[in-house]
Amino acid sequence: MTLFEKLTLKAKANPQRIVLPEGTEPRTLTAANRILSDGLAEIILIGNKADIMSMASELKLAHINRARIVDPADEEVIDRYAPLFYELRKKKGVTMEQARLTTANALYLGCLMVKAGDADGQVAGAMNTTGNVLRAAFQVIKTQPGIDVVSGAFLMLLPKDLPFGKNGLMVFADCAVVPDPSAKELAQIAISAAQTARDIAGIEPRVAMLSFSTKGSARHERVDKVIEATRIAREMAPDLIIDGELQADAAIVPGVAHTKCPDSPLSGRANVLVFPSLEVGNIAYKLVQRLGNVQAVGPVLQGLAAPVNDLSRGCFPEDIYKTIIMTCNQAIGLKENA
Repeated sequence: MTLFEKLTLKAKANPQRIVLPEGTEPRTLTAANRILSDGLAEIILIGNKADIMSMASELKLAHINRARIVDPADEEVIDRYAPLFYELRKKKGVTMEQARLTTANALYLGCLMVKAGDADGQVAGAMNTTGNVLRAAFQVIKTQPGIDVVSGAFLMLLPKDLPFGKNGLMVFADCAVVPDPSAKELAQIAISAAQTARDIAGIEPRVAMLSFSTKGSARHERVDKVIEATRIAREMAPDLIIDGELQADAAIVPGVAHTKCPDSPLSGRANVLVFPSLEVGNIAYKLVQRLGNVQAVGPVLQGLAAPVNDLSRGCFPEDIYKTIIMTCNQAIGLKENA
């Protein structure tokens, strides 16, 4: 059974309420129609109902009428959610009038629905920039307790002939959001990546904090950062199998680990790789993807108190469909760990 077959079964067994704020976008509607047809989630579309149904009719989407449609111009909707945004942001100088205007923005309205407990997660980005998607999430949903940073992980689906990871799966982080994390932020990225490994990849995390040094083989302030991040992560999650600083080969090749770090609890069998900076993580996942014929799924945004995932504006309906399924699994995992 493939990863997405497992994720699909879990989503179907535990239907979540997913907000799609780009409710009139054709690719989004196509993906929503498939989700509804497959019975994988309850879908909430934000937009004008007439416009949504007109587009659905044009695209011949037979199941959109099963979705809940929320109009951001509806005064009753504004009356319900604007006070929540005001309470969240009044210390930042936001007035009630400004809160009402912001609530009419579909990205913020979707996040407010999640914050209010009326939805379980949000997927957006087919029409909006990553910055806009994240800004709404930061201001409304905020981060999980003990986590200050939102990061991006990729699920790397390896060919069967590669003997790495767990059942052909690895998690790479951060490859999408934080350019140069501090030691504290890097530790939090590791904790979040471990949660992603459990909730989405369905594997027990074995986390390697990567560097160009293995256990003191080189000295540099960047090495010191990884060492400190490993120490902090261990304090945050004492039961987590984690080690660092490690070079990549010492993290994933048992023979190399036996030589370079024989006392490592990972024993060269890491399945979660945490990179010391965004440039390293982004370059690494793209090289592995292209040179190793590896499927890279993501980025999955991690660290938020409730799942919000960003799409590429060049995405296909299949990408949105899979992102909704991943978001469902994140929401399920957060509830199970609450």
